[in-house]
Amino acid sequence: MGWVIATGLAFLAAAAIIGIGRLPRATWELVGAALILGLAGYAWQGRPGLAAAPRAAQAQASAFDEKAAETRRSMEDRFGKAAQWLVLSDGLARQGKTREAANVLVSGLRQSPDDPNLWAALGNALVANGNGILSPSADFAFRRAMTLDPAKPAAPYFYGIALIRSGQLEAARPVWAGLAAQLPPKSDLRAELEQKLIVIDRLLAADQSKAP
Repeated sequence: MGWVIATGLAFLAAAAIIGIGRLPRATWELVGAALILGLAGYAWQGRPGLAAAPRAAQAQASAFDEKAAETRRSMEDRFGKAAQWLVLSDGLARQGKTREAANVLVSGLRQSPDDPNLWAALGNALVANGNGILSPSADFAFRRAMTLDPAKPAAPYFYGIALIRSGQLEAARPVWAGLAAQLPPKSDLRAELEQKLIVIDRLLAADQSKAP
């Protein structure tokens, strides 16, 4: 049955191309050759005897990084205007609905366009929706958050992570170095960043030694 349908469709396609397109007779052979090649491909890879079996798409929810979310929450205002949007966005992200999680934050920014917490969270949400890729939109969101409140650590911290995961070590280093410099000398976050900066410097030095 599959061959009958395939052959019938080939003849219909030929008639449509020649008739509707009003091709000159000299080109009919080319059309026929193209359709024959198509049938040959069907003969090679097609399985006309296989019964139809529609498959339901399996949506795989992105794993929600609870530890990263808790770190972000520890750096932001939990009781400000942005809190309700952040909680709702995290709830959607836990379900793997990363696009919806980002859209919620965009709605929050319509009400509070100058809230650095929302911008930083939007940067994270966009990275999550892009499967870890730092898109131009996510880059803008992080930078906007840092511009609005340079003293808040969330945006530069997660911006640095996103840059590193994107392979941009040189760009990440000044972001984290600047954040570490403004943190209290004995803070845990500063100690963490200083250790990571040492690793970044070693990696960058190794890359430079391999350069011709």
